[in-house]
Order: sequence, then C-alpha cells, then structure tokens
Amino acid sequence: MRIGLLADTHGFLDEAIFTYFAECDEVWHAGDFGSVEILDRLRQFKTTRGVYGNVDGAELRADLPRDLEWECNGLQVYMTHIGGYPGHYDARAKKELVRQRPGLFICGHSHILKVMRDPSLGLLHMNPGACGHYGWHTVRTLLRFTVEGGKISSAEAIELGPRGRSQT
Repeated sequence: MRIGLLADTHGFLDEAIFTYFAECDEVWHAGDFGSVEILDRLRQFKTTRGVYGNVDGAELRADLPRDLEWECNGLQVYMTHIGGYPGHYDARAKKELVRQRPGLFICGHSHILKVMRDPSLGLLHMNPGACGHYGWHTVRTLLRFTVEGGKISSAEAIELGPRGRSQT
C-alpha cells in the first residue's frame, strides 16, 4: 500500500500534493488541518485517515479522533498530533507507545520533518513536517512511502517549496 503523509496544513492545501499523492492508495494527515475544507478535499481525493491537532476547531474535533491506531498491511500504526520523537516523547504519547507497541509512530506539530528509529521501543517514528504556510518552518514538506508485509519501504521526503508561496 502506497501512503502519502502530511501534517500542519493550517488551512492551506498546495495543489502539488494531488500530483505527488496521485499514485498513493491512502492519505494520512497528522493534524492541524486548519479547516474542515482541507479534510473534505483530501477525502474526495483518496481514502484519508487523520487526527485533529491543537489548532483544529470543534467541527474537526467532532469528526476526527485525537489518537488513531490501526493495522496497515501487517504494520501496527499509531498516530497523534503532539507526540515528540525518540528520546523526547510527549508524556501522553509515550504512555500510548508503551501500551500499544506500534511498529510505526506518526505525529506532526513540530513542523520538523523527521524519520528515525527508536530501538528502545522497536518502532519507526515519522513526522512529515509542515506543508502549510503558517509556522516557523522555511520549507514545506511531505512524506511518501510503501507499507507491505509489515515493513516500510521506498520512503521519500518531498519538498513543496518555501513557506509563503505555492510550488509552480
């Protein structure tokens, strides 16, 4: 299964995302959609999984969970918006990671693209960075990867261009 992963759109969805994720089977959004219209557009495009983030209002919070756990082609996945990263987890997320023991942990919030292993918990951590214009990041980013037989392969970091303007 081919996955397109994004976070921190903050109300802006670059049209280039639809090209980069055209071959993806699902789109996963790790929170801070910024508006329900972003969620609606993604759902019209592909099967979409997502969690609400700290900037998301009541309408998104009524539609999306704070935490999402599921199995994708033999891989246990846990996603939340505020989660931290190996060695620096958010306390609530760390409790869930210890309880669930996922193979893949996804979060957003930091606006920093990170893909790193946590050997102590036996998982891979992914944060796609931010692909919206709001925030302190300088480059808007996404991740794309494949999940097959419980393993992740063909992971790609995608740069959409500088914060403040769309890629042409």
